[in-house]
Amino acid sequence: MASSGGGLSVESSSPSLLRAPSRTVTLGRIQPQAPTYRTVFCNDRDANLPVRFKGNSISTTKYNVFTFLPKGLFEQFRRIANIYFLGISCLSMTPISPVNPITNVAPLSMVLLVSLIKEAFEDWKRFQNDMSINNSTVEVLQDQQWVPIPWRKVQVGDIIKINKDGFFPADILFLSSTNPDGEIQCEQPNNSLYTFTGNLIVEKQTLPLSPDQLLLRGCSLRNTEYIVGAVIFTGHETKVMMNAMNIPSKRSTLEKKLDKLIITIFCVLFMMCLIGATGCAIVTDRDHEYLGLHKLDWEYRNRMTIAFFTFFTLITLFSTIIPISLYVSIEMIKFIQSTQFINRDLHMYHAETDTPASARTSNLNEELGQVEYIFSDKTGTLTRNLMEFFKCSIGGISYGCGITEIERGIAQRDGLKIQEEQRSANAIREKGFNFDDPRLMRGGWRNEPNPDLCKEFFRCLAICHTVLPEGDESPEKIFYQAASPDEAALVTAAKNFGFFFYRRTPTTVYVRESHTEEMGKIQDMSYDILNVLEFNSTRKRQSVVCRFPDGRLVLYCKGADTVIFERLADAMDDVRKVTREHLEHFGSSGLRTLCLAYKDLNPEAYDSWNEKFVQAKSALRDREKKLDEVAELIEKDLILIGSTAIEDKLQEGVPNCIETLSRAGIKIWVLTGDKMETAINIAYACNLINNDMKQFIISSETDAIREAEERGDQVEIARVIKEEVQKELKKSLEEAQQYLNTVTGPKLALVIDGKCLMYALDPTLRITLLSLSLNCTSVVCCRVSPLQKAQVTSLVRKGAKKITLSIGDGANDVSMIQAAHVGVGISGMEGMQAVMASDFAIAQFRFLTDLLLVHGRWSYLRICKVVMYFFYKNLTFTLTQFWFTFRTGFSGQRFYDDWFQSLYNVFFTALPVIVLGLFEKDVSASLSKRYPELYREGIRNSFFKWRVVAVWASSAVYQSLVCYLFVTTSAFDGKNSSGKMFGLWDVSTMVFTCLVIAVNLRILLMSNSITRWHHITVLGSILAWLVFAFVYCGIMTPRDRNENVYFVIYVLMSTFYFYFTLLLVPVVALLADFIYQGVERWFFTYDYQIVQEIHRHEPDSKNADQLEIKNELSPEEARSHAISQLPRELSKHTGFAFDSPGYESFFASQLGIYAPQKAWDVARRASMRSRPKAPKKK
Repeated sequence: MASSGGGLSVESSSPSLLRAPSRTVTLGRIQPQAPTYRTVFCNDRDANLPVRFKGNSISTTKYNVFTFLPKGLFEQFRRIANIYFLGISCLSMTPISPVNPITNVAPLSMVLLVSLIKEAFEDWKRFQNDMSINNSTVEVLQDQQWVPIPWRKVQVGDIIKINKDGFFPADILFLSSTNPDGEIQCEQPNNSLYTFTGNLIVEKQTLPLSPDQLLLRGCSLRNTEYIVGAVIFTGHETKVMMNAMNIPSKRSTLEKKLDKLIITIFCVLFMMCLIGATGCAIVTDRDHEYLGLHKLDWEYRNRMTIAFFTFFTLITLFSTIIPISLYVSIEMIKFIQSTQFINRDLHMYHAETDTPASARTSNLNEELGQVEYIFSDKTGTLTRNLMEFFKCSIGGISYGCGITEIERGIAQRDGLKIQEEQRSANAIREKGFNFDDPRLMRGGWRNEPNPDLCKEFFRCLAICHTVLPEGDESPEKIFYQAASPDEAALVTAAKNFGFFFYRRTPTTVYVRESHTEEMGKIQDMSYDILNVLEFNSTRKRQSVVCRFPDGRLVLYCKGADTVIFERLADAMDDVRKVTREHLEHFGSSGLRTLCLAYKDLNPEAYDSWNEKFVQAKSALRDREKKLDEVAELIEKDLILIGSTAIEDKLQEGVPNCIETLSRAGIKIWVLTGDKMETAINIAYACNLINNDMKQFIISSETDAIREAEERGDQVEIARVIKEEVQKELKKSLEEAQQYLNTVTGPKLALVIDGKCLMYALDPTLRITLLSLSLNCTSVVCCRVSPLQKAQVTSLVRKGAKKITLSIGDGANDVSMIQAAHVGVGISGMEGMQAVMASDFAIAQFRFLTDLLLVHGRWSYLRICKVVMYFFYKNLTFTLTQFWFTFRTGFSGQRFYDDWFQSLYNVFFTALPVIVLGLFEKDVSASLSKRYPELYREGIRNSFFKWRVVAVWASSAVYQSLVCYLFVTTSAFDGKNSSGKMFGLWDVSTMVFTCLVIAVNLRILLMSNSITRWHHITVLGSILAWLVFAFVYCGIMTPRDRNENVYFVIYVLMSTFYFYFTLLLVPVVALLADFIYQGVERWFFTYDYQIVQEIHRHEPDSKNADQLEIKNELSPEEARSHAISQLPRELSKHTGFAFDSPGYESFFASQLGIYAPQKAWDVARRASMRSRPKAPKKK
């Protein structure tokens, strides 16, 4: 293979999982098949055909043509309400039904149709994405020519060519040439992204294959013109696709409570039907001559049978008590909330990275308003994950000036003032490097006591890594492609110290060294990389064996202090002691530390060791274990060079955000892999912990545990740690309960490390840990694994039954994100794994304030009101039919026309409740953040309690009685213009009219913020009913729906009675609600009502968050405006948070602010001063 210089870089990451048995891939010749492995013939599709390997086409859709209808309907009928209406629709088709089947079938069909269209639209988007990927082209070797074919036609065994910046269509084995002769023995398809074992056998020579030779599907080729590879795994057998786990289906807590409410309503329906059926049996038993029943008639003799059938008749008659359009309306509201409010909120837009907030699901909007526990990662979540080389220690001497953010926080905590150190005039500052000390810079290290050790320090930084250089080979223009920001920062530091790493080949590292021989002299050095002992979570270190140009063999090693110190030579005790002190100081300053060491190797000893290394690297079984064992043989008797200290600064606004969330009643836990000292100081800097708190620290660094570890008996170590943890947990819990029993007791904080946490999560101690943790305001878990993060989250979610939120930015946070009720991903420096697994994605931790306190709170309030209003209006409507049943001898006679009943939910009362769900807000966004205590109402679930349900039910009973009794009682003596008495359909139409008016006006009474759209939809719904009545009652067809309603509305409107009743009944019906709300506001006030009263005379406070009145746009706002105009947007963005597009002009006019009619003209609108409304031109 020919390629134009440079290295090979593959971008991908995911958690490694299980390994599978081996398989064999044969290149160029046939071998007999064996049941324990399979043989793949490269570049010979005919030979591979009988094996039937999986194709390379992938599908991420939820449905296909055949499964869409059955699977889609199954998803819909998982909802209790839909099952109920399916049964009602079936009942309405039987002779016992008093209503036409269309009354129930039509609304159910419409609801199912809308839901299925939504599912089809979402799946169509997935299908289009799959087709786009499957039809991408790649060059395949066919008949000695490179032929472009779609990805979906790639097969196992194909030889393919990938050009620079191209993506790999399958898992391919990187070949050094296009010669297909040879045999590849490798593992079976599995989901372990970081492991791959295999051997390449060429001309009887066995060469080991490692994960470095396996190029994963979806990764991109960098820094190389092209490569040639053999396809190993295809389609859904590729490692990436085998890792593509389905994100757990999450339902909000409120939706689960909604199911309970529906069951309760169904019980009410059952009781209503039972009362009606019992009444029917009693009435039938009486001798009512006008009914024409006699003792010999079947109806008279079988009254219990009649009661049985009447029960089901009434079920169909009262079926409207459960709102069929509830779920569709809620889904529509949530979808618009997500796409128009959350995704387009400029307060959560990060201009630096051009990243807006993203609601990846709309199912959990209201869950954001009830979160009580937040579990947060530290690096990249609370901090920026932008590493800067800040300080170092070389040969027992500490270098580096400057004060970290953590040190400033500690000083502020202790009430001290720090004198800022002046930076040198010629100090170097670039991305990844914030170091200032003239003793080391610009060759100054040559004058230090240990210049040779300084040289080894810089060379270790420049050589011991896996970084790839990109761009021009000059210090100003080069760019380092690194697996982590730490690696890039260390190599950048070496460059600024005069050891410029500028080129890499598979076996050589090139470094341009300055000031080594004499000041100002520069020479290019090439170091042969003989072996790389890679970093993993078990080893916690990385080593390279390199050969200098003069033949010197050196092992460079860098890693955690715990693993480096135990591998040092005996003579290093003094330097180790001083370096440990430096490390503790660096850690207390919030810096991330690594230790550096080296060792000169004897050529004979190295050759002997290298043979063992090659054997271990060629092993197909337990390769990693054998490599670790071989590494232990050479990584010993090391000489300590020193340590590095890297600063990862806090994200902007994190301390204020945490303080605000704490005031909101939210408890924040930090789960991190950092050392305890670093984590504690980060917690102090974030305002998570303060000196006023009582801290419980449970650490494995105790004398008893150290003594057990020194003895080395693993069973004894486990026993001692468990006993110590049990003792500390019990002691801390007793002390915590004592503090809680005092009136003025301090807030509590718990700090525990991963080793202790492992035993604390044991079933015997889990309850104690949970009890202690729930009593603490803040919890910090240090040195924890990804699995432990998920276990802690599940402990609180399932054990405490509290609503949880997890937030992180890396692949190691995915399990924690998926374990919580709500998962939030940070679009950070560690890839998109966390974002792809999350429910919501934001760019900065501080945006949680807006996401929870504003959008979450509003969504919870809106959905609660929508649900309550739905049940209120349906219960009110159904109860009027129920009261009428008492007048008809419980015979099941319907009160309303079939079409009145069908259109009541889907037409005459549908739009106002959607407007309520979109625009309702008790206080503005700015006041929501100013008074975070308002959020506690969501944590307490104040708006969806059974008490609230009872209040709404009482209102429904009262209003139904008023509408029914007022009209029916007054209609006894009522006459139309021709002098005739009012009949059934006159009375029912009059009741229906009063009901529609009262129910729609109730929306205005319950709304805290009334907009133009409230007026339009309420008035429009009432007019829609009147227009429908005019048309419906004015036509006559041969097969009429109900000839009795013909001309009814015309007859009613010709009487004074109609207009008087129309004014009186809705007013009386709403009077009780008006009085109740007044009494509640005066004597049983909600928190938000207090805030409303405080700011009632501040006209601009309600919409201060919507219209930023300034003289000009700030650079960030200007950029935000520019971003909003990009073609990728679905519609023109208005530039203001929390408003629907196109409606800002109305909101502005409400506040007396002149706003142009063009909703997208952000720059002009934001620059205008508040002024009175412009007078209308005459």
